Amino acid sequence: MKCPYCKHTESKVIDSRSTVDGESIRRRRVCLHCGKRFTTYETVETSSLMVIKKDGSRQQFDRDKLMRGIVKACEKRPVTTAQMDSLLADMEQKLYGRLENEVSSETIGEMVLERLVHIDEVAYIRFASVYRDFQDVHSFMEELMRMKHIDSKGTEI
Repeated sequence: MKCPYCKHTESKVIDSRSTVDGESIRRRRVCLHCGKRFTTYETVETSSLMVIKKDGSRQQFDRDKLMRGIVKACEKRPVTTAQMDSLLADMEQKLYGRLENEVSSETIGEMVLERLVHIDEVAYIRFASVYRDFQDVHSFMEELMRMKHIDSKGTEI
């Protein structure tokens, strides 16, 4: 690890601990050349996941973009940040646990809907209206009927 002060490449770890979220390790280091201390963070590098959009184009999976969509659907609803984080963490675990490194945007949308229907029905409809691109009241009503025919395990009745 290069010292940010003198650019020397040898340093010694003097303290190491997990961050609050448990996603990375914070390391305090001391440069063996100039003696100054600095902090580094170590995180797991995940393989890149490509999303195949409806138009056939591909883009890298963007956790923040998906979270913004979920937050927008849950806006002014009794859904906690912890519930949204848990939903997204569960999805990411399943997505990155797959053997393929490509996934369709349709699959991602369905995964969100499968989880949102059990968290908040209004948030579910909001997300579905954007994801499924409702064009009229008829398609909106069809989604409401579909939602009402799903049991607590996520299977259609």
